[in-house]
Amino acid sequence: MSDQTETKAARDVGVVIQESENNRPVIEAIEQDNPACTISHSPGLVRITAPQRIVITQETVEEKLGREWETHEFQMAIVSYFGNIQEWDDDEIVIAWDH
Repeated sequence: MSDQTETKAARDVGVVIQESENNRPVIEAIEQDNPACTISHSPGLVRITAPQRIVITQETVEEKLGREWETHEFQMAIVSYFGNIQEWDDDEIVIAWDH
């Protein structure tokens, strides 16, 4: 039973983003802010997975984009996600499983 609990606690979350010039800085920002993430490329899509949670911060995305970025713009980039949106405000988006 202990092994199942540990496996559940480390369950990956993820997001699939359309690969484009506009989204590349967003992908780079996610990678920077989530050092444990894994990035997989397939034609037209980028899948980012991480153990337990992914955080997308407005500040890092703006640094990568070189302009202001509103978190609602993320809706235009994502194709799908797995996990739960635990927080989505003006400063950051957090995807994680509810335990």
